[in-house]
Amino acid sequence: MRYWTKVYRVEMEVLVAVCDEELLGQVFEEGELVLDVREEFYGGERLTESEVLQVLREATIANLTGRGAVRMGIKAGVIDRRNVLKVQGIPHAQMVRM
Repeated sequence: MRYWTKVYRVEMEVLVAVCDEELLGQVFEEGELVLDVREEFYGGERLTESEVLQVLREATIANLTGRGAVRMGIKAGVIDRRNVLKVQGIPHAQMVRM
């Protein structure tokens, strides 16, 4: 499986946006929560799991959407499973390193 991954570099920050391949372009809503998996934000390159894990190691900020993407964030040690939000059953997590 591959994951849409986009890396943004601004000064000292490295923002990494990752989503499961099949979620790109979809919008999920539950109550007041809206999870918009925009191609403009997530649609960079399609990477393998090992490539995503490598990119996450250098991230100072990360946005992860989807079962696989969030699982990788947990595996990489950047996401605590207690802080995962679900919108229509789709996992989403964010990370900031300080």
